[in-house]
Amino acid sequence: MPGHRATAGTTALLTLLVLVLAGCSTSRGSDTAGDGPVRLTFWSALRGSQEVVDEFNRTHTDIKVNFQQVPSGEQGGWAKLSNAARAGNAPDVATIEYPQLPSFTIDGVPRDISKLLPDSVRRKILPQALDLTTFDGRTYAVPVDIEPMVFLYRKDIFTKNHIPVPKTWAEFESSARKLKKEQPRSRIASLFTTGGTLYMAGYAWQAGAQWYQTSNDTWRVSMDDAPTRKVAGYWQRLKDDDLVRVEPGSSQQWRAHLRSGETAGYLAGAWAAGSMMASTPDGKGKWAIAPMPQWDPAKPKVSTQGGSTFMVTKDSRHPKEAMEFISWMVTSPDALRAKLASGVSSAFPSVPSLVPVARKEMDTSYYSGQDIFDLFGKQAEMITSSWKWGPRMVSTTTSGDDGLARAGAGSGTVLGALREAQSRTMPDLKSLGLSVTTD
Repeated sequence: MPGHRATAGTTALLTLLVLVLAGCSTSRGSDTAGDGPVRLTFWSALRGSQEVVDEFNRTHTDIKVNFQQVPSGEQGGWAKLSNAARAGNAPDVATIEYPQLPSFTIDGVPRDISKLLPDSVRRKILPQALDLTTFDGRTYAVPVDIEPMVFLYRKDIFTKNHIPVPKTWAEFESSARKLKKEQPRSRIASLFTTGGTLYMAGYAWQAGAQWYQTSNDTWRVSMDDAPTRKVAGYWQRLKDDDLVRVEPGSSQQWRAHLRSGETAGYLAGAWAAGSMMASTPDGKGKWAIAPMPQWDPAKPKVSTQGGSTFMVTKDSRHPKEAMEFISWMVTSPDALRAKLASGVSSAFPSVPSLVPVARKEMDTSYYSGQDIFDLFGKQAEMITSSWKWGPRMVSTTTSGDDGLARAGAGSGTVLGALREAQSRTMPDLKSLGLSVTTD
């Protein structure tokens, strides 16, 4: 349905959705093979998806799923899905990350599954996760995992230098100064110049920022509100005082610093624990995980970084069966075991009752036997639900990363990068026909 848009959280967009649905012809999608099972198509970049589909097909006779591995979003996965939806041949089920869901919803790619999602499944999902896929009371995707931010740190380096594991951001700065003094070549963490905008979003979210809000049919955009200014100023000081390493995120340079101990910490979502095990195997026994530092320990708040969802697309001719498949993937212990059979993963399930499965399947000797899933569970309960992602986060993060790269080189500031991301995003939002304000 080229050019159609769906709701992203306002009454105006809900009205637009009604018009879109009224103008849509019968959607295309997979079909039955004669009197045989319903056949669905499923696209995902998530590792282990083939194993999950194989297990589903082995144990189900009425529905069969054809799986296609697609590139990760930034490597072309989002464009592939968008192009397929414009051509009217999107898969029945697709994976989408939380920050991109509002954009795809506006473009009319996912189906409103509010009535399709069984109450029995809804009740099992962590409310904070489901809140991120629900706009103005309508649900557009089912959370797969929810990734509370935590602090991974080199326990051996902290112990050797008598550096306390920080419980607050003030202590984080103090620990950073002590680490630099005791081990001049080491830094406590990194300020990322690529991919950094989403990390800054996590820090701002935890501090109480609300980059996007909706009221009276209008989107309010504020990437320099008071909590964001506090966070940006904090990271600017860490950068200016040479207390953090400035480098591209997920780069070989960054990983080399983690392996050498020149970067002794990493603030990220729970998924990063498994990633660390895979990318830095010689760190076994050296790393540990702590809760995210807090601004106010009396009122602890946690944000997320990373995580994915499953959507039923508008093009699916079998939405009921697609939802049955998604429900199984999200809630079944067999589905999670199949996924974990493909390799180590510390992703925190959106269904907390599956945590024992994840815990059993993961060898945590890398973290000296620490019960990391217990930690993740406690942090997930503290995720604040005040945050909403914006309608065009790809554009926003690209602009923000450009500014962060300049800030890292000394020709700009962290706050300036976020303000630039806001100003460069505004035309995109207005081009969608949205009422937008920065007041």
